[in-house]
Amino acid sequence: MLKFPVSPKKMQDLEEAMEALGIAEDEFLEKFIRGSGAGGQKVNKTSSTVHLIHTKSGIEVRCQRTRSQSLNRYYARKLLCEKLQFRDDKKNSEKQAKIEKVKRQKRKRSKRAKDKMLDNKTNNSNKKKLRAKVDARSD
Repeated sequence: MLKFPVSPKKMQDLEEAMEALGIAEDEFLEKFIRGSGAGGQKVNKTSSTVHLIHTKSGIEVRCQRTRSQSLNRYYARKLLCEKLQFRDDKKNSEKQAKIEKVKRQKRKRSKRAKDKMLDNKTNNSNKKKLRAKVDARSD
């Protein structure tokens, strides 16, 4: 693993996150480009912005958080891990939502809900009986 000018704790956290997601350093395509925005001559002369591409997933990250290229490399990797984690969490939550929906559909009604539904049916049938035509010959 590369060394970045951050605390050992932050470096360890990044390594653990990459390991948990199954990301290796050789899966990155890294470019250094000139930044944009405020900063004047310094931004225009140096290539401190990091453009990181994860080749397996195709996720791209651009980081221009600081003026230091090495710090931007660290932040770009951290941001890429967060994006991959978010993508995985989103897939899992969608699956979980589908499973929960099926469980709710298959679940048996509670006694109270069933009684309420049957009362409504009885009321509706009584209304319909009242709408029936009156037979004139029965007088």
